Amino acid sequence: MGVKGFVEGGIASIVAGCATHPLDLIKVRMQLQGENHAPNPVQTVRPALAFQTTQSGTIHAPPRVGPIAVGIRIVQHDGAAALFSGVSATVLRQTLYSTTRMGLYDIMKKKWSDPNTGNMPLLRKIGAGLLAGGIGAAVGNPADVAMVRMQADGRLPPAQRRNYKSVIDAISQMSKSEGITSLWRGSSLTVNRAMLVTASQLASYDQIKETILEKGVMKDGLGTHVTSSFAAGFVAAVASNPVDVIKTRVMNMKVEPGMAPPYAGAIDCAMKTVRSEGPMALYKGFIPTISRQGPFTVVLFVTLEQVRKLLKDF
Repeated sequence: MGVKGFVEGGIASIVAGCATHPLDLIKVRMQLQGENHAPNPVQTVRPALAFQTTQSGTIHAPPRVGPIAVGIRIVQHDGAAALFSGVSATVLRQTLYSTTRMGLYDIMKKKWSDPNTGNMPLLRKIGAGLLAGGIGAAVGNPADVAMVRMQADGRLPPAQRRNYKSVIDAISQMSKSEGITSLWRGSSLTVNRAMLVTASQLASYDQIKETILEKGVMKDGLGTHVTSSFAAGFVAAVASNPVDVIKTRVMNMKVEPGMAPPYAGAIDCAMKTVRSEGPMALYKGFIPTISRQGPFTVVLFVTLEQVRKLLKDF
């Protein structure tokens, strides 16, 4: 029952995840820009929109590095292969998280659709997306933590790098040094983000595709799939970016033995981020997020539609 939906969703997700991995890595690096883990909390938390002041009294805004510059810097420092740092974690994450959410959504879509039209009302689509995304995220959180750490490792000084060899090595080291619960660090954020992404991404794709076909704007084909998926990617990026920034920082934080963690939790991380870097810090990495979410969603649904055609007789 429903195994076919899991297989189709899993294949499409792995292809999309690997194809857009470099954009995801750049997004993570940008989301960590401006983060300060100085031991003195007074230094860590600055007033919102604060700027550095020189002795002469001249005010300088903190430098902002764009996605292209971040990508070039990664290649210059660590080589082109560094753009695929953590790709093994991406494969595992898509295998666990996306396969689960896509398969569950497909099952609920079949059960909750109108038997006459074959369509599911928008509210049911959103409900199915929220439920499927939450369960998928809980299953895939260990791979998500490993992926964030592996992607962020290159921005640390060589002496502080974790140097995970693979996603299995990352999960093993985290379990030994930080306890098994560290694999679910930031899980509440992962679940919240996944619920937002899945509901906005899958529900908007289905809704936009159905509207295009009903209005006769385009026929059911590649053009409809690309248009619907790109619009769905934009909706998902806008909805999920603030939670994604906080999730990245909480998962990446380094907890020293005997020291208080940099963030006490998601709310504490959000408050410190806004106070020290301003409200728009929650949309750090938005350009690479939409640059990645758009292509990811397009590749995901175009691949999914093709896989469905190939497996329609099974």
